[in-house]
Amino acid sequence: MSHIHATERSGAAYFADPPAGPVVMLNLLRFAETADYSASPELDPDEPISGRAAYARYSEHTLPLLAAAGGRVIFSGSAEHFLIGPMEEAWDHVLLVRYPSAQAFLGFASDSAYLAGAGHRTAALADSRLLPMTPEGDEGADQPS
Repeated sequence: MSHIHATERSGAAYFADPPAGPVVMLNLLRFAETADYSASPELDPDEPISGRAAYARYSEHTLPLLAAAGGRVIFSGSAEHFLIGPMEEAWDHVLLVRYPSAQAFLGFASDSAYLAGAGHRTAALADSRLLPMTPEGDEGADQPS
């Protein structure tokens, strides 16, 4: 079973009592070999593209909106097999995205401008995980990029 979007249940549970202060989202991404635009045909390119290429389109669309919401990518890189964890579980890409608050994340994720290009993300991914994390101690303080 793949996980591409938050469920109503998981979203409600998180936002029922969101943490105060900054939030960092851990994104684990597994790209589809070929992007599947069946859920967003209006974004479908003329020729088939890889999931990685579709995610690049999503990133290009999203990064200015992320910055406008006060968020920023603090890490983006390729991933290997787990050193501790199931060897058969592999991810293609990892992102850490920092938001000023859970409310800022929710505002960003529900903005119509963001949603207009979010279909690239759906098309790109075979599976994903999104884990909200709350910084502790000095990690919670704003730090220069």
